[in-house]
Parts: sequence; C-alpha cells; structure tokens
Amino acid sequence: MEENLIVGRNAVIEALKAGRSISKIFISQGSEGSIKKIIALADEKKIFYEFTNNAKLDKIFSGRHQGVIAIAAPVAYSTLEEILELAESRNEPPFIILLDELEDPQNFGAILRTADAAGVHGVIIPKRRSVSLNSTVAKISAGAVEYVKVAQVVNVAQTLNKLREMDLKIVGSAMDAEKNYFQEDLTGGIVLVIGNEGKGMRRLTRENCDVLIKIPMAGKINSLNASAAAAVLMYEIFQQRNFAK
Repeated sequence: MEENLIVGRNAVIEALKAGRSISKIFISQGSEGSIKKIIALADEKKIFYEFTNNAKLDKIFSGRHQGVIAIAAPVAYSTLEEILELAESRNEPPFIILLDELEDPQNFGAILRTADAAGVHGVIIPKRRSVSLNSTVAKISAGAVEYVKVAQVVNVAQTLNKLREMDLKIVGSAMDAEKNYFQEDLTGGIVLVIGNEGKGMRRLTRENCDVLIKIPMAGKINSLNASAAAAVLMYEIFQQRNFAK
C-alpha cells in the first residue's frame, strides 16, 4: 500500500485477524459497538492503542474513518505465480480478475470485496496508469485486501498470452459485445477482464480476449459502473463453477 493506514472498523478488525504488523491504533473516545472487538483483538495481540478525539483522527485521515485508524506495515503485492499456486492448492481451476487501467480506488476496493466472496484466487493490475493498493482501497474492501492476492504486471497483453497458454479462457466485459454473459460457458480456468471506468478495455487488451460478453441493460442508462458490472460477472462465474448442472 502507498499509505500505511488501515481505516474503518471492518478493515481494522480483518487486519488484526489476519495478523498484519500493526504498530498503533487510534480510537475515538466514547466509541462503542465493534470497537470493543478491536480492543479485545489488540489486547490479545499486544498491540498498543490510544484513545483520542475525532479532530486528531480527521487530521490523520480526511475521509470517513468510523472512529478508528491503525498504523500498519504495507500490504505486499503477490506474484502471478502465487495466485496460480493458490488455485492449485485448492484443487480448483484458476479464477482471476484482470483490471485494465481501472482508476477509482472505491471501485477497486468494492471489486476486492466481491472477489473474496466469490472465490477469486487473485486480481491482476498494470504497474502503470492504474489504481494501486492504498488506504481508501483497503477501507472500501472491508478487509478483503487482507485475503485477496493482488499482482502487478508490466505488460497486460503478454500476461494474457501467458495465461492463455496455460489453458485459461480470457473473457472480456464489453458493452458492445454480441453475447450476453449468461450465454457463455464460464466454467474452467477463467481470466475476467474489466476495463477502465470510462474508456473500457484498451484495444490491445480487447484483442487478446478469447470472448467478449455483455450485461443486458433494460433502463435508460447504458452501463453499470465497473464494480457493479464486475460483481454481476463474478457471481455468474461462481454460479457456473459451483452450481451448474
């Protein structure tokens, strides 16, 4: 992560449960509810915490912090090999999300949260012109950043070719695709490609997809935002992998 902050109650709880290296936790005076769980976990792991006022918390983090901020070591990026090894260790065909120049950290955090729930083995992002792991992503992910492997790659097209050679199917989400997502066989090893919020996939990325799928729209708005579209498609893959007859 670019910033060593873990912000929000769920994010801090999951970081504590996952064993992240945390140096200090700031807690707003008078906070109740799930703050008690944070205090109990911090006591159990012998992590120092300090009660303070909201004004100090606001100086540390200008957004919505829910009365708790932890100072922690950065979340380390994984490698593509580690993502594939995780799938192998679970005896499952790889289920990977590739985000092609996604820019919004809130979209990224929401995608990580759904990815954890849908059994995704890992997420790939480009090293350049892409959102990265930071405190906003961690907070929006509600702690999923602790569990979903994220790998950075230099060349998206080369990475897709490598995965195709390993018999993974490259599936791109595109508004102008001819086939609806539920018409496509999404079992087996899958790389689901989600494009930029405004521009969609880059041309070369699109050309490296084996198939393009779309989400049919019945309303006046012709598209969903990236995290909502990714959630629909991830759960279609989850359903086909686990419940299709």
